[in-house]
Amino acid sequence: MKKKTTASSASTASAAAGPAVPASATFDVRLMNGLARALLVVFVLLALTYFARWVMQHPVFSISGLTVLGDVRHSNARTLRARVMPHIQGTFLTVDLSAVQRVFEAQPWVRRAVVQREFPNRLRVILEEHQPAAYWGQEQGTDQGAGAQALLNRQGEVFEANLDEVEAENLPRLDGPVARATEVLAMQREMEPLLVPQGLRTASLVLTPRGNWQLGVRQVAAAPRGRQQGVGSVALIELGGGEAPEVKARLQRFLDTAAQVAAHHRRDLTALEGADLRYAQGYALRLRGVSTVAALDKARTK
Repeated sequence: MKKKTTASSASTASAAAGPAVPASATFDVRLMNGLARALLVVFVLLALTYFARWVMQHPVFSISGLTVLGDVRHSNARTLRARVMPHIQGTFLTVDLSAVQRVFEAQPWVRRAVVQREFPNRLRVILEEHQPAAYWGQEQGTDQGAGAQALLNRQGEVFEANLDEVEAENLPRLDGPVARATEVLAMQREMEPLLVPQGLRTASLVLTPRGNWQLGVRQVAAAPRGRQQGVGSVALIELGGGEAPEVKARLQRFLDTAAQVAAHHRRDLTALEGADLRYAQGYALRLRGVSTVAALDKARTK
């Protein structure tokens, strides 16, 4: 009886376990489930992408206008909007702010533009204008009119603008290699305090291709409203080359003694026509009304 019971139990356990499932079938099921999940993920991503594109291109997000703020003394906000709007591509969500910034900064007088989004469909632009510190380059003939010419801003950057729109008075004219424009402006700023005590001001400053400095000075006279303006002709001073401290020291020595030399000839610095400081031990001076030829003739008659 024990043997039959044992055999019966073994038979029952075998029937409960059922037939064995091949390993390959289990792998196929897992593969199908993985592919189904992957397809579902791809479908969801495609749906989200399509929805995002639909949202970004929806007319409700079309850019309806620009808010222009900041320094707009020379840049009329309405004119700027009319010029820039045709160049704006895309909607509020897709517009390239860097591209819009470049379009604004290409406009006359605009030095820097900061472009921001204003929800839901506007752009906000904050402008910084060029502040002219000097004219740049050779002066054009008056027969050509003012037109668009080069200026130098306070940061030493060259830009073009209509000279009729320049509000600052008596700006000096600077010139030299464009790559050294900042250096030329810095030199002019260092020389100006040396000239003021002598009643002079900078009319021009040129850095020649050979590295020599040529300074044009003009007498200063009082003007209405407490301003000062240059009067008379420009006297050209050849400063020579060298580093800024060396050139400044050379100019200072000249200014310290030029008035005494002019007084010796019964003149003052208003008679200054030019000077050459490129001598090691001194300088050459030209004064209005003083002629070396006349002096020689006078000496011969004695």
